[in-house]
Amino acid sequence: MIKKIITIFLTIIMLFSFSACSSKEAKLKDGYYTAHIDGFETGHGWQEYVVIGVSNGRIITVEYNAITAEGFKKSWDMAYMRNMNKTQGTYPNNYTRRYAAQLLEKQSVDDIDAVSGATNSGKNFRLLVEAALEKAKTGDCSVTIVSHES
Repeated sequence: MIKKIITIFLTIIMLFSFSACSSKEAKLKDGYYTAHIDGFETGHGWQEYVVIGVSNGRIITVEYNAITAEGFKKSWDMAYMRNMNKTQGTYPNNYTRRYAAQLLEKQSVDDIDAVSGATNSGKNFRLLVEAALEKAKTGDCSVTIVSHES
């Protein structure tokens, strides 16, 4: 009887210790985490970036955009927006907000659906978010530079 009680007790302790370890590994540290693509895109000169805000272990803010070397944001470029919308059916101010909203809702980059017409930006968004969230696991708020995938 005592052996049975000790076995049950030890089993319960082990279950709690395993669950505590896994929750600590997955928990994000509070802060703001930034990742950007290395260099500026050839042709248009944009550099995509993401800034993620974490509070109480949850993603609470997401900014996804691209800038020129001068700091002009892609979502502000009306000529680019009109041209892209005409050819792709979406534009930066639309798809960047949609990707960010999905991340806020789902709290995981794995469950984000691609936005039609912005597939390459979706791939870059995933890379940037993954890099920023890696830093969020340790609380390292330094900027992460991500190599651009072709």
